[in-house]
Order: sequence, then C-alpha cells, then structure tokens
Amino acid sequence: MAKTYIENMLGENEKIILVTRQHGFVLFSSIVAEVIVTLIVFGAAAALSLANPAALFVLLLALIPLAIMTRDILVWNNHQYIVTNRRVIQISGVINKNVIDSSLEKVTDIKMTQSFFGRLFDYGDVEILTASEIGVNMFKRIGNPVKFKTAMLNAKEKLGYEGTGSRGINPRPDSIPALIDALEELRKKGILTEEEFKAKKKELLAKM
Repeated sequence: MAKTYIENMLGENEKIILVTRQHGFVLFSSIVAEVIVTLIVFGAAAALSLANPAALFVLLLALIPLAIMTRDILVWNNHQYIVTNRRVIQISGVINKNVIDSSLEKVTDIKMTQSFFGRLFDYGDVEILTASEIGVNMFKRIGNPVKFKTAMLNAKEKLGYEGTGSRGINPRPDSIPALIDALEELRKKGILTEEEFKAKKKELLAKM
C-alpha cells in the first residue's frame, strides 16, 4: 500500500500518535453560504420549465457555488494537526503543501482556550510556545483540544525521559560523564537549549 503524505514525512522510529483537524463547525461556516446559494439556484431552475433555455443557464450557475464548496471541503480536509512521538506537525494545502513542525523537545509551554460553546461542542484553540525562531504556533478551533494537548504532554514527557539515556533504568554513576558529554553534543547541535542542557546535567550530577 502506498504511503500517505504524512507517513512519507516521518523519520526513523517516528510514530503518529494523534491526527486531528479543525472542528466541523469551521467547515460548516465556510460552506453554509454556498449551500444556500446552490439551493436557491436549484429552486429557481425548478420554477422554470426544463424546456426553457433559461433553466439550463440557471443550472449552470449552480456549478459556481458547488465548485467553491468543493474547494472549501478539500482545504478543510487537508488542514491537519499531527502529534508524533517527536514533534507536532501542521499541514495545510491541497496541491501545494505548507508544513510547519515543532520539536517536542523545544516546546516550552502549551496553552488551551475553550469558550462555553467550545466546551459544549468540543473545540478550542491550542497555543504552543517553543524555543525556536517561530516562537508561537496557534492552532485555532481544533476538534477535541483536550485530547490533543494531553497527547502532546504525554509524548513530550516520554521523550524527555528517554532523552536522559536511562529508558526507565537509573544510569550507573560511572556512565554519567558520558551522558553529560552526549547532552553537550545535542546542545551544540541546537537540539537542546541551554536551559534544557543545564537542567538535565543537574539531574544527572545529582545521581552520582
């Protein structure tokens, strides 16, 4: 089976944890005008005799809102938010793809905002603050934001825990200097920030 666009973007041992989109209300608000116009056009065509050339012209006019509605559906369907065990990815675009991703290691804070109707119909805004140049990623009106935020927090926690090199086992004191050297290399490559490096180094030194 051919890989999807998302699957082709994944690195080695990278796995998809959650895929979501903007809430269905976003799609509905985009196409409601086109649906109304289409119904009006079909109603006007029905009011005319099919033998009347004007009826055919009116039916052809219905193709315009239908085409716009199809475009809106494709745009909504292709705008996805993905949480993997390494990063958060935002993909948009039907033909030309626009991809923004943030490493979970560089995510410094996650904020979620839900209005009364957001809690009622399960949608909201998720703001991701990172240590990268982008700084802030805002995901507006996504479906099931609580699950999305929880998936990110769990993946980040697991990644940070494995990043110490322990994988659930306390490192031996004689291996800690080597682990600190490995963290130093990650800092030099920009994978870890200075603050993250110092925090992990302090944690390892406390185990000696």
